[in-house]
Amino acid sequence: MSPAAGLVAASDGKVSGRERLSPLVRRLLRERHLEARAVTGTGGNGRITPDDVRSLTPASSSSPSPSPSPRRLSPLVKRLLREGGLDPGGIDGTGRDGRITPDDVRAAADPSRGGVRLSPLVKRLLREGELDPGGIDGTGRDGRITPDDVRAAAVDTEAADSSRGAAPDPGDSPDSGSSEDDGTARSWTEPLTRTRRTIARRMHQSLAGTAQLTSAVEADVTRIMRLRSEVRDAARARIGSSISPLAFIAHATARTLAAHPLLNASIDVEAGTCTFHDYVNLGIAVDTPNGLVVPVLRDAHSSDPVELAARIGEVAGRARDRRLRPDDLTGATFTITNTGSAGSLFDTPILDPPQVAILATPQIERRPVVISDAYGDHVAIRERTYLCLTYDHRLVDGADAARFLAALKFALGTDAWGPEVEALRA
Repeated sequence: MSPAAGLVAASDGKVSGRERLSPLVRRLLRERHLEARAVTGTGGNGRITPDDVRSLTPASSSSPSPSPSPRRLSPLVKRLLREGGLDPGGIDGTGRDGRITPDDVRAAADPSRGGVRLSPLVKRLLREGELDPGGIDGTGRDGRITPDDVRAAAVDTEAADSSRGAAPDPGDSPDSGSSEDDGTARSWTEPLTRTRRTIARRMHQSLAGTAQLTSAVEADVTRIMRLRSEVRDAARARIGSSISPLAFIAHATARTLAAHPLLNASIDVEAGTCTFHDYVNLGIAVDTPNGLVVPVLRDAHSSDPVELAARIGEVAGRARDRRLRPDDLTGATFTITNTGSAGSLFDTPILDPPQVAILATPQIERRPVVISDAYGDHVAIRERTYLCLTYDHRLVDGADAARFLAALKFALGTDAWGPEVEALRA
């Protein structure tokens, strides 16, 4: 049977196999501007298969030479190509029928990672730390780089910079800058240290990328201050120092967070998720000669004030001596900054995403306040401070913040500090 005859009824009176064209074959014929009679079918009963159409070159067709058919691209692939400024013609597709997949585009955009996907948070941390993802070993699923991997790499870089010698960072000395010498030399310019550049970027991006506001309450910590005086000598004998007010506040905070999990959560808006933690990894902001660092007290909820005082003192000392390990600076779920140690009376701290809250503890002062008891109202001198909570309104509402602060304020006014403190009292 000739090809032309294939378009008419077969000799047995049945419809010819060549007349039955699948939807895919019809589409391929339309795309190539071909007629079915120009194609020799190799399928059953002479049916034309998709490969028959694909293998037909314009030279073997009597129809005009068709223009090349463009590769089909998914909307996500098109977006990734636009974002990366990439030409699809230069990318080898690994999908079905050679289609370009999103991972193909990502691999072309960042060949150093071999196609491993980086989350938006990881990309931001890499930019902030001026780090190359190719030099970071991912510990996530399928070798993916996690935010903690990047943070650890940043700490390693800082440690390497500081261990190259005892000489200070070029940005740590005013002599290293260029003076505007007008005969008085009252001004000079110096480069920012790596630590300061990192702090600057993170703080700005935190404010730009979250919905932060601060709520505050005034708390009575008279009982804490009296207790410190009672156990001062015993604490020094036990841990080598007195128990700071910060240790009591940290203990009460960790205990209160257990009943207010929304403040001890992490948010990822791009992924549309919120992660709750059944533990409290407490970040403690430490002022060092080289800038602010925030070491983490893991499982702080399981420590009493005596142990927290020792842990805070130990990690703060290592922070000031630049002896922190990478793990010391990652994984915080909530942060406390003790601005009162420098004399601040009030503060509006900036949180560190993906955390959703940070607590500032300003200076403790003796203030006259009105006390109501069985004898009526009278004025007394009490030890008072503010508790300033900055929270991310994308996840935490004002009422949530207010309830947490009220509970923390109540906890600070009690004597329930655990058996270790009671043992010091004995």
